[in-house]
Amino acid sequence: MEDAFLTQLDQQLAPADAVLASLYPGDRGVRQPIHTVYVPGDRFDADTTADWAAEAQAALDKHGESATELAATLDLPADHAAEVHDRVRAKLEREPIEDLRIDFEDGYGTRPDEQEDADALNAARALAKLVHARTAPPYHGLRIKSLEAPSRRRGIRTLDLFVGELARAEAVTDGFVITLAKVTSVEQIEAMVVVLDAIEWEHKVAQGSLKFEIQVETPQAILGADGTTPLPKMISAGAGRVTGLHYGTYDYSASLGIAAAYQSMEHPVADHAKNVMQLAAAGTGVFVCDGSTNVLPIGDQEQVHAAWQLHKRLVLRSLVRGIYQGWDMHPAQLPSRYVATYLFYREGLATAAARLRAYVEGGDSGYLDEPATAAALAGFVLRGLECGALDTTELDQLIGVDTAGLAKLARRPLRA
Repeated sequence: MEDAFLTQLDQQLAPADAVLASLYPGDRGVRQPIHTVYVPGDRFDADTTADWAAEAQAALDKHGESATELAATLDLPADHAAEVHDRVRAKLEREPIEDLRIDFEDGYGTRPDEQEDADALNAARALAKLVHARTAPPYHGLRIKSLEAPSRRRGIRTLDLFVGELARAEAVTDGFVITLAKVTSVEQIEAMVVVLDAIEWEHKVAQGSLKFEIQVETPQAILGADGTTPLPKMISAGAGRVTGLHYGTYDYSASLGIAAAYQSMEHPVADHAKNVMQLAAAGTGVFVCDGSTNVLPIGDQEQVHAAWQLHKRLVLRSLVRGIYQGWDMHPAQLPSRYVATYLFYREGLATAAARLRAYVEGGDSGYLDEPATAAALAGFVLRGLECGALDTTELDQLIGVDTAGLAKLARRPLRA
């Protein structure tokens, strides 16, 4: 065809090209934490992360001290039990919490204003200490009450106080993130952007630097009155500030009338909601996060083991479905979180590495992998590397591609 014709076609499609590039920019090139830990605002202090680490290690020592015991408890394959056990123990010592959320919503409740004011300031000061000591989790922040009319002013006030205190301490980091609870409308997201603009200006925080997650725990967030899902519009309305969609297991299930005994991350209504979330977030660079289980690993050994078994199964279920992050609500959930996650990546490494190596070198792995599948394979390996399930030495041996090469294959923008 003539070049003039193709140029005309380029011009015709230019607006659609621009919209696609704007709304679906792809991977942000940043690490996604494998979990978010929630701690009530009045219980958080500068020792909280260390306390969680100690409690998680104590639970592992008491109920899964050896690789053999842990393997028997959580049905780990013999060829992975020792390495998973050792890596989990090292993770609990090195980086027990990847993402921390100081909770001023359901986990905190409704308190007198003067008490929530004080707790917000105290929590921000404690977080600032961790930031300056370089012991804060890589991602950290707070969850505020919703922008529904009854809680709107209180949520904004807590956010303003918290960010202001962090800003005064020069402790607002790139890992700081806000969770907005019980979102019901696109207008609330638009309002949140206005709020963040004002807070940044008031406290001399870099414009556009405050990011937030949308907590998906209401039916209105999944299906609007017009019969469509508002989630894509919510992400767009966030003006580049939205980093995640977080599923709220119990609020969402209860709002659909699911009996308490059947409210779960694996209930069909939960799967439907998360499927919609994944579709809405695909290609946007926005992370999707699963919810939590309220069955805690506390009590005698039989109760702890049963809770760990359930948690491991649920975490693996999410990972298989392409949801790489979830909530943890108790220190003793950290061992089962890391066991399940590390097992997922360790078991999948050999096949993923062989397929990637064959794709790069033009060999035969027994699979006819296309570029999109190669990107998924590279993304799998990078996620395993980032959380500590895998290490660069074994990737060099098995794949022969360095981290930058993997990022390129995964279609991730390289970050300095």
